[in-house]
Amino acid sequence: MDAAVWTAIGLLAATSLGTLFYLGSRIDALSARMDARFAQIDARFDRVDIRFDRVDSRFDHMEERFDALAARLDAHLDRHPT
Repeated sequence: MDAAVWTAIGLLAATSLGTLFYLGSRIDALSARMDARFAQIDARFDRVDIRFDRVDSRFDHMEERFDALAARLDAHLDRHPT
């Protein structure tokens, strides 16, 4: 009976340690994949400034159009007394 208990304890310990090492290696692999993906994202952010400059210029253009429209509306309203 004593041998069976120690065998069960040994199997449980071996299974627990094996699971721990397996999960550790899986976590390390996931960490490596995440690091690689973050490096790709960082590389893309280096090019994002160029895209934002283009978007900013388009917003500036729209702002000019709205200013022109507001000026036309003001001129039209000035022609009509209240």
